[in-house]
Amino acid sequence: MSTRRRYWLMKSEPDAFSIDDLQRVGVEPWNGVRNYQARNFMRDGMRVGDGILFYHSNTKVPGIVGTATVASPAYPDDTQFDPRSHYHDPKATREEPRWFLVDVAFERKLSRTIALDEIKSHADSLGDEFALIRRGNRLSVFPVSAAQYKFLLSLE
Repeated sequence: MSTRRRYWLMKSEPDAFSIDDLQRVGVEPWNGVRNYQARNFMRDGMRVGDGILFYHSNTKVPGIVGTATVASPAYPDDTQFDPRSHYHDPKATREEPRWFLVDVAFERKLSRTIALDEIKSHADSLGDEFALIRRGNRLSVFPVSAAQYKFLLSLE
């Protein structure tokens, strides 16, 4: 049984973890997600080998800066159990973890940033359901169709 490759967009603030950081370490646990919908995408939707658009948010020019792949099945995010962590969740237990993550593997840096403003200018091609440009969407992890993934990379 072959499963189709899925695609995702994952946002990170470059001050916290950038595409350069991912390139340096190679593979990194995508920890600290504390939104149930984003968690569910990682826990229930992502499969090893899925494609990722790496997006820098909360920066002067937000946009897509690279690609990566999902490198592990979902597993509990250890930061939820650490009282010293910014991402600690006192209601989470090792028996019943609340937060999950996947490991993300570096693929490549884009030759240029595909800026959010440019992405917005292609709303007709991306469709109304494209979460990045939909009003009120604050998710840091969300699905991207194969067509959207291919189109966005074609802008490079």
